[in-house]
Amino acid sequence: MTIAQRSEITATLDPDNLAGSDAKICQAARVSTLGSAAAESGEASGLINYLMRDRHGSPFEHGQLSFLVEAPIFVAREFMRHRAGWSYNETSGRYRELVPVFYIPDRKRPLVQEGKPGAYTFVDGTHEQYGITRWEHEQAYRTAWSSYQRMLKAGVAKEIARDVLPVGLFTSFYATCNPRSLMHFLSLRTRVPSATFPSFPQQEIEKVAQDMEEAFAEHFPLTYIAYTNNGRVCP
Repeated sequence: MTIAQRSEITATLDPDNLAGSDAKICQAARVSTLGSAAAESGEASGLINYLMRDRHGSPFEHGQLSFLVEAPIFVAREFMRHRAGWSYNETSGRYRELVPVFYIPDRKRPLVQEGKPGAYTFVDGTHEQYGITRWEHEQAYRTAWSSYQRMLKAGVAKEIARDVLPVGLFTSFYATCNPRSLMHFLSLRTRVPSATFPSFPQQEIEKVAQDMEEAFAEHFPLTYIAYTNNGRVCP
């Protein structure tokens, strides 16, 4: 039986579902003092930096970014712990037969945890550890996929047959957010030593966050600069 192995995890910006700009954030902030005239105001890095520094967060909700995320189920479940300001729609194993694409950690992925909870690091594994990791993943995936296929062929409903599939199976979902909720996500799911409150995310979800951060920096550049200059603290 053939199953596909994949180590690349991606988040791709949907350009058709992109809205807002640094200028719109400034207009939203200025409406409290300018009223309808705020629509004529331009963007200003000083204003955005002020909003970020003093944590006036609501103007940063006036925008939208939407991503197609392709990741193993364990990443999706960790991702969906982020609820405020996020909307999700995911591939359904109830309504379609799933595709046998499974996550295999690549050779660059550190395997060994050193230290105790709250104060640990990951280091590279040995050649033997990488070998057994790959072999065990492949064996488990083949066994689970065979069970899934046997149940489908026997007429068992998709929503029941999928129960045997592991969290290493790839799924696809749309994740839509505003700049403020994205900044909160990035503050928790990226490892940046200069951050005011450093975080220690799992490597797989950090890859998703890095893709999202690139899109954020491109489309909301003044907001992104203010975010990084103020310690990566979500306002």
